[in-house]
Amino acid sequence: MTNKTCNHTRRKVLKGLAAASLLSPLGISPAFAAAKKRLYIDGLSFLPENLADIRASKLDAYLCDISAIETIEQADGTLNYKRTYDACMKSIKEANQVVSANPSILMPGLTGQDIELAVEQARTAVYFQIQGADCVEADSDANSWQHLEQFHQQGLRVLQLTHHYGNRFAGGALDNDGQQGLNKPLTADGHQLIAALNQRNILIDVSHSSPQTALDTIKASNSPVVQSHGAVRSIVNNARCSPDEVIRAIGDSGGVFGVFMMSFWLTNNPLPTIKDYVKQLDRVARIGGIDCAVIANDFPLRGQKNLLALSNNNAEGIKEYLPWWHSLAEKSVLGFEHEPTHVVIPELNDIDRMSRIDDALAKARYKSTDRDRILGANWQRVLKNVLV
Repeated sequence: MTNKTCNHTRRKVLKGLAAASLLSPLGISPAFAAAKKRLYIDGLSFLPENLADIRASKLDAYLCDISAIETIEQADGTLNYKRTYDACMKSIKEANQVVSANPSILMPGLTGQDIELAVEQARTAVYFQIQGADCVEADSDANSWQHLEQFHQQGLRVLQLTHHYGNRFAGGALDNDGQQGLNKPLTADGHQLIAALNQRNILIDVSHSSPQTALDTIKASNSPVVQSHGAVRSIVNNARCSPDEVIRAIGDSGGVFGVFMMSFWLTNNPLPTIKDYVKQLDRVARIGGIDCAVIANDFPLRGQKNLLALSNNNAEGIKEYLPWWHSLAEKSVLGFEHEPTHVVIPELNDIDRMSRIDDALAKARYKSTDRDRILGANWQRVLKNVLV
């Protein structure tokens, strides 16, 4: 998808949501909240085109990626996705309009305490996140951080350092010289950014970062660090998956590690199932502790759209990813030499995934208190700790 198409589509969705709210308040009965006792928090999704999806998801809160993307072809022919200041500032303002226009459904997540309020009022707290600090790369004065401050004032509460490839601040998971991964460290400017994020109580997200950047960030930060969405490299040996030492360090920092829904990074099995997802969570819990394991999506609330349209036919759905995958295989990026055969776990590419994960954990003999942690309480703890 081109930058123009991507941003046009995002603006169309956001404007449509805001307009629809004026016609219908979507005052759906909050009765579901009375019946649901366990807290559900998702580590990454987006504002849906249909706000009825918020209720259907059963989420009490989630990290909401409001990024606007520019697709850039790099010198080596691979694609990078940059979140620029102008694009993301416009997008976060549009997202704020949607949230403020729908107070019966959505609540701006500004502090960790807002989750309890959202539960009491049968609303869903959305914590704005941007998947890449490219949006503040133009900040040249480490004493003022003008762009970062503007995003914070607009409600940004979670900032991911980079997306796939390195930038001014951090190394990316896919940085590669054509023969091997570069595993770049946090830069000097990155250390200044970490201090600025700590000062503003913005949660630091090391998803898509290189392992060394993640470890450097955890060491530099005065607050817990999270990986909102990812997978375990000791299960799938791929550059986008995290080594045990990173997961362990995140847990030691008091942070959380979210297992996402992209099945080609969850299992090498030809037919992915919910048991493969539970295996990932189990591995995170064993490495980082039960307080480290959480749920993430990284697709729209309802699921990966193209796969839904294909009735979750992975053999067809994987085709849209193969050109990108092959381009990385040609650069010898770790794990991309193995061509994937699936994109989603069919049972979880569904609006009711949280309940299904809850049930699967119960079948795997996770006790109720541990399911509480994984499905929401761990995220709540971190957000209350950092967003004050």
